[in-house]
Amino acid sequence: MSQTLPLRLHHHAWITDDQEATRRFYEDVIGLPLVATWSERDVLFGAERAYSHTFYGLADGGALAFFQFADPEDQREFRTDVHFTPFRHIAFKVARETQDALRERVAEAGYAEPDTFVVDHGYCLSLYVTDPNGLMLEFVVDHPDVARIDAERRTTAHADLARWLAGDHTSNNTWR
Repeated sequence: MSQTLPLRLHHHAWITDDQEATRRFYEDVIGLPLVATWSERDVLFGAERAYSHTFYGLADGGALAFFQFADPEDQREFRTDVHFTPFRHIAFKVARETQDALRERVAEAGYAEPDTFVVDHGYCLSLYVTDPNGLMLEFVVDHPDVARIDAERRTTAHADLARWLAGDHTSNNTWR
């Protein structure tokens, strides 16, 4: 039996307290176009709620989406207050030229550590940026030998996980 995988990410949704600050960041700094704004009123979880739902487009047709509620009580109820950690983020594959341009625009917009930083993972180079809503984005440039690296990791993925679960926590990243 063949398994059908999802075709692509349709959208990733988050809450914003300020649709215009979110628009400035995603459209003016990051360069993702605002492709849709839906103003809606629905009965959700037992109450009628009015909200704005914006979408910022990705090259593959997917999007990042942001909700803002008209009623401050609804906004508080659905607010995404989570403990910040750089290990919770959305990662996008980009070309090196795109990453360099993003790094420049982010710096020109006044972002500095800890709201933006670069990590060389060995198998990829990552630019991290935190948006005005506390959502961390990662813009990834793959290693030139990504096909061989991916093939190696696919071949050993289950064995590597079993080794980790058994307590062997030594690094298998030979690319750093």
